Amino acid sequence: MIKVGIIGGAGYTAGELIRLLINHPDAEIVFIHSNSNAGHKITEVHEGLYGETDLTFTDELRLDDIDCLFFCTAHGDTRKFMESHNVPEELRIIDLSMDYRIKADDHDFIYGLPELNRRTICQSRHVANPGCFATCIQLGLLPLAKHLMLTSDISVNAITGSTGAGVKPGATSHFSWRNNNISVYKAFEHQHVPEIKQSLRQLQHSFNSEIDFIPYRGDFPRGIFATLVVKTQVSLEEIERIYEEYYARDSFVHIVKENIDLKQVVNTNKCLIHLEKHGGKLLVISCIDNLLKGASGQAVHNMNLMFNLEETVGLRLKPSAF
Repeated sequence: MIKVGIIGGAGYTAGELIRLLINHPDAEIVFIHSNSNAGHKITEVHEGLYGETDLTFTDELRLDDIDCLFFCTAHGDTRKFMESHNVPEELRIIDLSMDYRIKADDHDFIYGLPELNRRTICQSRHVANPGCFATCIQLGLLPLAKHLMLTSDISVNAITGSTGAGVKPGATSHFSWRNNNISVYKAFEHQHVPEIKQSLRQLQHSFNSEIDFIPYRGDFPRGIFATLVVKTQVSLEEIERIYEEYYARDSFVHIVKENIDLKQVVNTNKCLIHLEKHGGKLLVISCIDNLLKGASGQAVHNMNLMFNLEETVGLRLKPSAF
């Protein structure tokens, strides 16, 4: 049994992570840390877990009692914690913030996209969970990078649900503003672009094109739906073969002949990809649940790999029928 601790237990990703872990046959939650909620029941914050758990939040850090530590903290806080605490050397760590996603000499975190780094993740102690937009976009592009097909600028439009903005309410996540509304934010400057480029260069060393990424705020709570346009003269049949071959061993990525929609992936750890050819342009449609495949589901996937479990354990989730 994998003994697990969670730091930063009050947010959306933490709520999803707790839900997955309390139903995981090979994991046991030892503590859920939250200074502001210490002593309160988990269900006082994550009300969807009534009847699922009697755990309470704590301000104690029992690092010697666990095998795996998840950080569901604000960006910057994981690095501060690692630099100010004596962390047991053998403790496996999975960080859901963006602190360690970019490779650097001052840390040993592995970028935790299983469809790119599965073998390395299996042998790692420290894993940096990818960003939600980054996961959705990379999965749409990795097979092309492997075949050195990304030779021109890539156009990306992607829309995300309101949970992507975090649990603390703000001007652009308030229901009365978000409902029946749509808006662009961080055009061409989104923080996930560097990690996307890093992964593409890992497969295609010569990649030096721009990713023209326009993110949108959607009027729905969860999910990411992305459209990517790449110039290529390769036939659709050959491209479909390339994608099927690349993802042949991956349990959660599926290439779909018919057009896809967001409801097919919400509440699952799946990524669905649909491919179309329009003259010399390839349209890649990719969609995921931002809180699962884009965050907590992927984190549990990484945990399974790090502890030599079958990768789908605890993650066979089904979408709603409506």
